[in-house]
Amino acid sequence: MGKIYYYKLTVDGGGAPCVEGRLLSLAICKPRIRTGAQKGDWIFGFAANSLDPANRLIYIAEVTDKEIDGRYYRDPKYSGRSDRIYRWDGDRYERRARALYHDHDQDLPHDLGEAPTFPRAQVLLSKDFRYFGSSGTADYKTAYPLVKDAIERLGRGERVNHPEKLRDQLLSLREWTWSRFQTKVCGKPHRPPDRTACHRSQSCGVIDEPSGC
Repeated sequence: MGKIYYYKLTVDGGGAPCVEGRLLSLAICKPRIRTGAQKGDWIFGFAANSLDPANRLIYIAEVTDKEIDGRYYRDPKYSGRSDRIYRWDGDRYERRARALYHDHDQDLPHDLGEAPTFPRAQVLLSKDFRYFGSSGTADYKTAYPLVKDAIERLGRGERVNHPEKLRDQLLSLREWTWSRFQTKVCGKPHRPPDRTACHRSQSCGVIDEPSGC
C-alpha cells in the first residue's frame, strides 16, 4: 500500500479532480500532491467547511498512472478533457482560449511551475476511484472517528504522514467505500465550471487557515 494523501476541497466544479470517460485526473491545483504522489498512492478528498459544513467525502482515488514533463498537455489521447487547459506553443505553455478553469495571471505558474522547466506540469491519473461530488456522505464520521477528527481539524493543504491507527481507518474507509459502491462515478460536481474559482482564493472555513489550491 502506498502513501495516503487527504485534503479539503473548497471548489468542486469538475476541474480538480476532473472525471471524464471513466478516468479521474488531477491536472490543476494541488501542486504538492501532483508532484509528490506516485503510482500506488491514494488520495482522499473531502469537502471544506465553506463548500459543505458536514465535510462530506467527495472522492477517493488510487494513482494508477502519472504523466510528467507536460505530457498530459501534449499527448493527443487526452484531447478534449476539460482540465487540459494549457497548450505548448513551441517554447512555453499558454492557457487555451476556451479553457473552463483558471484565468488569473498567476494560475499558470501555480499549476505548472515557472519557466523554462515547468516542474509542476505533472498530472495524476486514476482508473480506480469513487467520485461522489455533491452526493457524498458524511457517514464516515460515525464509523471512523479518527478520520472525522483529522478532517475537522484540517486547515491548509494536505496531509500525508499519519499515525498508524489513522492510516488503518483511512484504509478501512476505502475498503468500505469500494464494497458499498460498485460504480466509479456516483454523483455530480457541486457547481458548474468557473474560470475565476480556485482553492487558493477561497477560505476552507477554518479560522486563519485558508485552504491551499
